[in-house]
Amino acid sequence: MMSSEFVLELISVFHTGPVEPGSCVQKLVGNVPTGVILKDISLEIHGGELMAILGSKGSGKRALLEVISRRAQGPTRGQILLNHVPMSLRLFQDSCGYVNHKTQLMEGLTAKQTLEYSSKLSLSSKIGSSVRSSRVRQVLADLALTQVANRPVDQLMPSEYRRLIIGIQLIKDPLVILLDEPAWGLDPLNTYFVISILSNHAKKYNRIIIVTMEKPRSDILPFLDRVTYLCLGDVVYTGSTRHMIDYFRSIGFPCPELENPLMYYLCLSTVDRRSRERFIDSNNQIAALVEKFKLEGGPYRKYSGPPPDLDHLEHKVPLSAYGRPGVFSTMLALLGRAYVMMSPCSYVGLQQFFFRLLMLPAFFFLLWNFYYDLEAFQRSFQSRGGLIFNCLAGTAFLSTAATSKTFAQHRTRYYHEAREGLYRGPLFIMTYNLFSVPVSYVSVMIASAIVYFGVSVADSAVDWLGWVVFGSVLWTVWAFVEQQTIALMMIVKSSYSAAATSVALTTFYLLVASATLRSLVLLPDWLYYLGHVIVFRYASAVLHEQTFFNKMPNLPVNDTVDCPDNNAEYGCRYRNGTYYLLERYHFPENGLDLGRHDLDMWFNLALSFAFFGGMLVLNLVLYLVPLPSFIKSKFRD
Repeated sequence: MMSSEFVLELISVFHTGPVEPGSCVQKLVGNVPTGVILKDISLEIHGGELMAILGSKGSGKRALLEVISRRAQGPTRGQILLNHVPMSLRLFQDSCGYVNHKTQLMEGLTAKQTLEYSSKLSLSSKIGSSVRSSRVRQVLADLALTQVANRPVDQLMPSEYRRLIIGIQLIKDPLVILLDEPAWGLDPLNTYFVISILSNHAKKYNRIIIVTMEKPRSDILPFLDRVTYLCLGDVVYTGSTRHMIDYFRSIGFPCPELENPLMYYLCLSTVDRRSRERFIDSNNQIAALVEKFKLEGGPYRKYSGPPPDLDHLEHKVPLSAYGRPGVFSTMLALLGRAYVMMSPCSYVGLQQFFFRLLMLPAFFFLLWNFYYDLEAFQRSFQSRGGLIFNCLAGTAFLSTAATSKTFAQHRTRYYHEAREGLYRGPLFIMTYNLFSVPVSYVSVMIASAIVYFGVSVADSAVDWLGWVVFGSVLWTVWAFVEQQTIALMMIVKSSYSAAATSVALTTFYLLVASATLRSLVLLPDWLYYLGHVIVFRYASAVLHEQTFFNKMPNLPVNDTVDCPDNNAEYGCRYRNGTYYLLERYHFPENGLDLGRHDLDMWFNLALSFAFFGGMLVLNLVLYLVPLPSFIKSKFRD
């Protein structure tokens, strides 16, 4: 367990990483140009202190945070110690927190619910629900969010949203908190407010807080206990803010009166790129400042303030020291959060509720309006075939729409939380399906009832088994396409791009494997066997057999022409539904089966479920295999 006096030390840290964005091919093969990003970084910061890392764009601020958090890509040399213990990724995840420059929260939750579920995911169940609730209330109060605790996340002001993002990390009471541009996009008053809150938190709980800033204002100077100036990976100054002005004055760079010292010395530490001559002069000057600090800056790096009064500090032992919640507790938290997000009490929740539960029944209601007066004539064979196709296609395409609309938030939040070590991909996918599967099944069964009982597909008004089969096979299509879209959204950030790709694949499946559009009897062998790896072949066969086999005998052409037998001359194309199937499927009665047997309802139904299971297993594997960092980073930044 950590002691009550915390200290973070960096000793001669060097880091090499990518210096150019690189093309997609270069990223895939790991051939992105690299260079030295951080050069001989040595600094320390103690509990109760707030440090600002200042520098212009490209100075290495974010890289320094990535190195401290052990997330940086590329080799790192030197020592990073937390209470004299080498910092590892596991130690950082357990005892520290990182607030990204951009973070997307679950919009269907309120501010209080966001913190409650964050506490359930990050705090051990050993501390008890009362302690977690107390912690949530305390963080809301510390961040001045109590008044908006019950306001949906999507209705928060930018400053409130930013403070809530910080609160997600504060909820687990980390020893060290790294914040990348915490005041980005905020006005001066809210910037002052956020920095003052962070400073108060550091002193109240004896924690270490490090922030990066590109344009610091003078009014935050009193809150900064330490400051580090970086330029192209070199340290120009690091140490006490109180001694900063004295140091620069001693080396010949006094800060003019009425100037903002933070910005003045930031400009002094920035390379001037307006012309070649200015670049050379400023670069030489900064190199001299770096060397000067290496020779004379040692005393400024050390802690010079009074020792903290540990007896009056709150939470001497951080809550993170009690460990993380178990797998079962994590699953319950993820499930609870998903169901709360679908609550129709908010606008976003209402959207989720509609897409997940009501959209497909609404579409099937439209189908019922078109097909409800389906008459018992010869043309109804084709009409019923069209109904089957519309049911299959509508279910598949609406599954893509619902998944791309509702899964994106869960996906992006997973990438953030997985980086914190809260849970891994397979647990996320299994939990998401425990939530999604029953909801989608209820939706599909409601939708299928509208058509099955409303368009005379059922043998009788109480044909419940037939309805269960009809709805279940449609659900396998929904679930398969949902898993397909989830797999695409694992690497495609844009929901629209993922949906368009999924729709294109689904259209291909329907064209190849659905006997409603084309007969399977006379297909070339290669195309016929290609359909065996497509779920629509089996789902379509189940629906066709259920609808037509040994049904609708002797349907007339119209009210005046009867059809006692097949007679194309009078428009009597099909004696009954079985003859319609003979035209489209291989089975022994048509004499053309050639060893093929397409119609076996229960076998095809089982294979339809197997396709869903196969896609689910594929997603579990995909979310287990490590992805290239450049793919994961686009969901986090």
